[in-house]
Amino acid sequence: MKKTLRAFFSLSLAVLLLLPGCGRGEKAEKEFVPKYDRETSFSLTVAGSYGNFESLEAEFERFYEYYPNASLQYVTMDDYNNVISKALIGNEPPDIFTTTGAMVGNEKYKDMFDACEILSDPSLDIDYSCIRSSLIRTNDSGEILMLPIFTTSYGMLVNMDIFEKEGLKVPNNYGELEDVCKALKSAGYESPVMGAVKVSGSGLFNCFSYPMFAYDVIKSGNGAGLLNSFEAGSGEIMRPSLERLSEFIGSGYVDIEKCREEITDEYESVIMRFFEGDVPMMLATGDIVSGTAKRESKSDAFSAKPFKYRFFTAPSGDDGGYFINSISICFSVNKNSKNLDMANEFMRFLISEGELGNMAGLKRLITPVDDFSFDEVYSALADIPDDRSFSDKETGLLDPAVRQFRAAIYAVGNGKMTVDEAITAYGNIPEE
Repeated sequence: MKKTLRAFFSLSLAVLLLLPGCGRGEKAEKEFVPKYDRETSFSLTVAGSYGNFESLEAEFERFYEYYPNASLQYVTMDDYNNVISKALIGNEPPDIFTTTGAMVGNEKYKDMFDACEILSDPSLDIDYSCIRSSLIRTNDSGEILMLPIFTTSYGMLVNMDIFEKEGLKVPNNYGELEDVCKALKSAGYESPVMGAVKVSGSGLFNCFSYPMFAYDVIKSGNGAGLLNSFEAGSGEIMRPSLERLSEFIGSGYVDIEKCREEITDEYESVIMRFFEGDVPMMLATGDIVSGTAKRESKSDAFSAKPFKYRFFTAPSGDDGGYFINSISICFSVNKNSKNLDMANEFMRFLISEGELGNMAGLKRLITPVDDFSFDEVYSALADIPDDRSFSDKETGLLDPAVRQFRAAIYAVGNGKMTVDEAITAYGNIPEE
């Protein structure tokens, strides 16, 4: 694989590095200097659940420039979450493997984390200072066992050509969203905002409401603890976000039935419907945006009439939208690796502003570093003020509480519950 793909990925990286904003930025980055003899021969395996991982394979090619006798491969594991712990102690254990923030604190992954190298060990010389501090996860001892490679968030894809054609600016807050939607409706756009009517995290209700809810939870002080334990009356914390959702759905600026009929899943269908070119704003997550580049050529409408698009936070708040830093995947190192030194060396190479930015750019996911200029699609995220930018871990919400909120917004958004009914039923709302 290394020999057949090397030319392709070298070309991809060269093109990417020549794109505007895809360099190392104005601040000079410390050049990677190999620790070991460049003629060292070794092999490494990275395991994950992605069906393909072209951006990682491109980094393999970059690494070969420093260690030409290395051989790196990526392997996909079916049922990854259930098999990774056993794989780490199997006959052919991976040297590096993917982990997620959702695994932290879950007893199911105790053996997996027990097998992790401590990446914060100073002797490894892994400089993770380029990563946004809010994305760093530690264990109870304060040790770092995983480092974020890709991140995602909630927001909306915006057809920039429509806004230019109609002489409008992308809305920054809810009042501006109302004004823009009113103008777009008058211009003939049946549903200025669309999205998948699903109960999942990438559904339109969640992309619009969850960032606002998460912000309110953080500002409430002890709200997360009350919500996690389903304390009586804790559902009241949902009121501002539920009322805003109810107001927005009731405005007629998002046609729920049209969305339900024309967007049948929360990934492929969202992208392909957006590429039809007549949807000004499509509520989505960064994970959905990651699939856009490969699907441009698959859309006859987009191929015939391509347009510029970018990703913004959904402006659900009176002061603006909220940017949640959410981890998509992390990398961890198997401390029992037969090539542990070189596995750590690859991580030392990969964890830098330039390499992480290039990798995110190729995958079209949000980089974990502060420089959002690697991909113009995400460049607007740099404009979000710090007080409306936070990580998912800062909310303190546990998965059961998050699922109840999703059930609440799904019920309210579909008219099955009023805001007051959802607040009262928090903790006992049926999850569809």
